[in-house]
Amino acid sequence: MNPLLRRVNLRRWLAFGALALLGEGPHQSAAPVALAAKPAPIAAPAPAPAAPVAEAPVDESTGRLLQALKQELGRSMSRLRLKGYEAPYFISYTLRDVEVRESTGKFGAVFGRDHDRQRVVRVEVRVGSYDLDNTSVEESDAEGDMVLSLTEVSKDAPLDQARVEDLDSLRGALWLLTDQKYKQALAAYARKRARGVKNVEPEDKQPSFSREAAQRHVEPQPSFVIDPAFMDEAVRQAGLQLKQAPVLDGEVKISADRHSRYYVSSEGAEVVEHYTLWTAHVGAQARAKDGMPLSNARDFYGPESKYLPSPTALAAAMDGLVGDLTKLQAAPTLDPYTGPAILMEEAAGVFFHETIGHRLEGERQVNEQEGRTFKGQIGKRVLPEFLSVYDDPTLDRTVVNAGGSPGVTVLLNGFYRFDDEGVPARGVGLIERGILRDYLKSRTPVLGSLRSNGHGRAEGTNDPIGRMANLVVKSSRSVSLAQLKSQMLEEVRRQGKPYGLIIRDILGGSTNTQSFGSQTFRGQPTMVYRVDAQTGDETLVRGVEMVGTPLSSVAKIISTSDTVGVFNGYCGAESGMVPVSTVAPAVLFTEIELQRAQSSLERPPILPPPWRDAEPRKK
Repeated sequence: MNPLLRRVNLRRWLAFGALALLGEGPHQSAAPVALAAKPAPIAAPAPAPAAPVAEAPVDESTGRLLQALKQELGRSMSRLRLKGYEAPYFISYTLRDVEVRESTGKFGAVFGRDHDRQRVVRVEVRVGSYDLDNTSVEESDAEGDMVLSLTEVSKDAPLDQARVEDLDSLRGALWLLTDQKYKQALAAYARKRARGVKNVEPEDKQPSFSREAAQRHVEPQPSFVIDPAFMDEAVRQAGLQLKQAPVLDGEVKISADRHSRYYVSSEGAEVVEHYTLWTAHVGAQARAKDGMPLSNARDFYGPESKYLPSPTALAAAMDGLVGDLTKLQAAPTLDPYTGPAILMEEAAGVFFHETIGHRLEGERQVNEQEGRTFKGQIGKRVLPEFLSVYDDPTLDRTVVNAGGSPGVTVLLNGFYRFDDEGVPARGVGLIERGILRDYLKSRTPVLGSLRSNGHGRAEGTNDPIGRMANLVVKSSRSVSLAQLKSQMLEEVRRQGKPYGLIIRDILGGSTNTQSFGSQTFRGQPTMVYRVDAQTGDETLVRGVEMVGTPLSSVAKIISTSDTVGVFNGYCGAESGMVPVSTVAPAVLFTEIELQRAQSSLERPPILPPPWRDAEPRKK
C-alpha cells in the first residue's frame, strides 16, 4: 500500500485506511510579484498549552468498561489453551468509541446532517515469546483469517455499559475475537517456525516484541458540546460563495469527532485517552477552457468549535479559493520541467513527509516487501548536514512566522499522550545534522532501535505500526524569503534556464515505499509560479504535478528560509488514517521535476448555473 497525505480525512475513522497524507493550512493569496510568505492563519483564540492530565478518580462508566475488559482478559490468559499447543504469552484489548457529528452543504443550503456513533474492539494475541512469536510484518491478520477460516467475527461492540447485559455483550464480542485470534496466532506461529527450517536465518534477526513498562493512565471523559445552529450557519455562509464564477461545484463541511480509546494488556497496562477534533472544510471545483479540471481546498482544525473560523471568516476563505480558481482558469499550462525550484513551507512539509517520514517508519525496515531505503543506515548521512528532523507527539502547538507575522500559534493535529500500544508518547530525534539516529517505532524491534518510542499508531481495528505524528524539520542554513528567491534566480541563470518555479500551495502527496515498482513520490501542487530568470516576475501556471525519487531529491536541497509553516492533515497507511502535522521552512532545490498532471477534455455544463443565467426567467 502506498502512503498518502491529504488535507482532510474523507472517510470515517473506523474504516480501513489507505496510504496517504491529507492536510490543512491557512488560505494564501494568488500571485505576488515578489517572493512572500503566506498570509497568517485566520485568527483563533490562543489555547493554553496542553498540561499533563492529572490522574483522576475513575468515573463509574469508565470503571465498568475497564472491569469488563480486564475480566475477559484475565479469563483468557488463565484458561485459553489448546491441548498440545502453546498458550498465549501476551493479550491486549482495545475498545474505540467514536462519535461523529457533521453538517455539509453548498450554494447556501445545508445538504446533509449526520450523527453517527460506533464502538469497535481490537484483540491482539501472541504465542511463543518476546524473542520469537507468531507476528510478521509481511502477513496481515486478514490473510491469516482467510487461511484459517472464512467465518467472519464481528468487531463491533455495544454502545452502552449501564446494564449487566451490556457488559456481558462486550465480553461476548471479546470472547469470540480472542478465540479466533488465538487460533490464528497458533497457525501463524507454526508457519513462521516452518520458514525457519527452509530459509537462511537473517544476519540482522531481531526479537519479535519489545518489553515495555506497563502504564496506567486514565483520563476523565471530556464534554462534547455540539451547536448544530453554528454548524449549519457556517455551511450556509461559506457555501453561498460557491455561486460565484467560475465555480461549478464544491462543498462545505463542518464536523466534530469525539474519540475515546480504552486499552488493557496482560502486562498490566491500563490506558484511557480521549480527544476531540473539529474540522471546517471548504472546497471548490471549476474547469479551464481547455477542459482541464481545477480544484482547491482548505481545512481548519481545533479541539473545540471556538478554534474554527467564524462563519464570516470561513466564507472569506471560500472567497479566496474562488479567487485562486479564477486566476488558474486564465493561467497557461506548464510543460514538464526540471530545474531550480522553491517549495514554500506547506509544500516542503508534504515533501519531507513523503520522502523521509514514511521511509523512517520502523516496520518498513524489517519487511522484505519494502524498499527499506534507510535500513541499517543509523549513524550514516542521509540528508544535507544543515538539516535535522525529529518527530514529537507531545507537541500540541507551534509558533509559525509565515506571512510576515512576528509569530502565530498553530495547533498541531499529531498531538497525543500515549500511542495505540499503551506506550507513552515522546519526541524522537530521527536525523541530526544530516545523520540518521533513529526510526519511528512501535513495539516491533528494528536493527539499531529495539525499543518503542511511542509511535505505534492505528485507526479502528488495524494493527498499530510506527507512524509519524508531528514531524519537524530544522535548518542551520536559513535566509530570508527574498534572499532565497535571489539564490534561486542565481541558480537558474547558472544552469541557463529561462525560469525557475515557486510552489506556493499543495493539496497533498503520495509515495511508493515498496520494493516492486519505482521508489517515487508525487505531490499535488495547486498554486505554481513560473519565475522569469532575468526580471524575477512571477506568472501563475497550471497542469503539473511534482514527482521524483527520495534520495536524489533530498540531495539537491541547498538552502532554506528563516520562516516556518505548518501542514495539518491526515495520513493514510497500512494501519489506517491518523491525524498528523509537518512543520518545515521553505526549501530551495537545485533541481526538481514536474510532470503533466492527468487531464480531461470533458466539456463544462452547457447552460450556466441558474443563479448566473443572464436570460430572464420565464414566468
